[in-house]
Amino acid sequence: MKFEHLLSDINGFGRFQIIIVSISFIARFTLPCHFMLGNFIAAVPAHHCDFSVLDDAGVIRNLTQEQRLTVSVPVQEDGTPSSCKMFLEPQFHLLINPNDSDLFIVPCQNGWVYDNSTFKSTIATEWDLVCDQKWQNKATATIFFIGVMFGAMTFGSLSDRYGRKIMLLVSYIFGMLFGIASAFSTSFIMFTVLRFFTGFSITGIVIVSSVLSVEWVDIEHRKLVGVLDSLSWTFGNAMIPAIAYYVTDWRWLTVAVTSPLALAILTWRWIPESARWLIANGKFEKASFYMQQCAQMNKKEDFAGQMTPETLSSIIVKERKDRTYSYLDLVRTPKMRRLALLTGIVWYGVASTYYGISFNITGFGLNIYLTQFVYGAIELPAKLSVYYLLDKVGRRNTEVASLLGAGVCLGINIFIPRGMSVFRTSVAVLGKGCASAAFTTVVLYCSELFPTVVRQNGMGYNSSMGRLGVSLAPLILLLDEVWRDLPQVLLCSIALLAALVAWMLPETQGRCLPETIQDIEDEPAGKCLAESRVVDTTEIPLKSKDNNEVAKTY
Repeated sequence: MKFEHLLSDINGFGRFQIIIVSISFIARFTLPCHFMLGNFIAAVPAHHCDFSVLDDAGVIRNLTQEQRLTVSVPVQEDGTPSSCKMFLEPQFHLLINPNDSDLFIVPCQNGWVYDNSTFKSTIATEWDLVCDQKWQNKATATIFFIGVMFGAMTFGSLSDRYGRKIMLLVSYIFGMLFGIASAFSTSFIMFTVLRFFTGFSITGIVIVSSVLSVEWVDIEHRKLVGVLDSLSWTFGNAMIPAIAYYVTDWRWLTVAVTSPLALAILTWRWIPESARWLIANGKFEKASFYMQQCAQMNKKEDFAGQMTPETLSSIIVKERKDRTYSYLDLVRTPKMRRLALLTGIVWYGVASTYYGISFNITGFGLNIYLTQFVYGAIELPAKLSVYYLLDKVGRRNTEVASLLGAGVCLGINIFIPRGMSVFRTSVAVLGKGCASAAFTTVVLYCSELFPTVVRQNGMGYNSSMGRLGVSLAPLILLLDEVWRDLPQVLLCSIALLAALVAWMLPETQGRCLPETIQDIEDEPAGKCLAESRVVDTTEIPLKSKDNNEVAKTY
């Protein structure tokens, strides 16, 4: 007897499961906001050197703003004032002959003047992270996602060891504490350290809640739950530009996107522990409690009395968890090694592609609020299409097609002229939709590939590989100084490689979740990882009207 059989009897997607998904949505909303926060708090507004030092005699004061810029700041090749250079002395003759190139130009000597019409303040304006220091501005996103990467590994391991529920609370509390603290940083170093720990803490929310939701629903509704969970990202991605539009100070914007975690902490008490995890760890009393609670909330009281510890102990688990599993178990056996290698590459490719497009909201010459909103809005039809495709063509085909679509869009944009901003943005939005579909699929897909005893370790490892891709994405975008199209070429190549690797994974559509490592190793190469539900149903007699046969089976 498998866990799916019991879960089907008490309704694998009823009120109990809907509450889990709904509560998880609250905290998951803040994740995309934090992940995209750098697009706004690290935004670099238009700026030029502070040339007030050139006006000691008060001569420039009598000129118009345009004339002041002309005599104080050199012009770039595109005709705009330089952001990082100034004249050592006022060049009044440029008012008559603007083409004189024999001038003494130096880096900014007295700081910068910023255009505050869009942003009241950002970390770039707070600590002058521009020109020679702009790499530090990009590095803040990299540091944040390095924290996310290490957090994924840590929470994945601890969640398999101590349980899903308690580690979810830890992630809530520390994510809120570090997030709020970072908003009151007094130095750039303090800010980057706190952002690291914010990323480290909040990543537990996504990997724990995703697995917890999947482990509580039946086979037929796994794809629905996967899509519903991912819609929290769509909602967050679409809301962050609206929040940032009205909250233009970077400190209060950080507080605003962190505050939903306070509500998540209050609602945590209603989140159940994973019954699968409890059974795999031999905690049958607690598993019985939650299974009975599930039966009662789903109006299946007739089955509640049958969810006894003795019944749960008869569930087929070849490897009772009488030992502690770790990340080493992902590579101890041949097929687990192959699975870990392939899924890790796919996660890296999906994350690099998704965030490489997401971070480039200023690269197309349009309003960043509108671009970010459209980037978020496109995810809704993309994820609805995933819901349809997961059953029609399967998990693997959906993943491969989505990555190929993203790669093709990135490749097309290499050849579109820079002046065609609207067209380039439209292609990028389509690519973002494909990347979003790939991300939605890969979370559900990989949670079905790994066995229960190491599922959180597997998701933690995969998430860390994804965050490695995310942390490198801002640095890839900096390569446009080497060659303008180099970032697009690299991201396109990564997406196509990930699609090729995804094709090498087995299909999981309509299959029971594997419970043990042995389930993986026993499967023939290229086959699905667990027995089909159709085969499993032959193990249990048909139910009679009074459920007597069911009772006898147990």
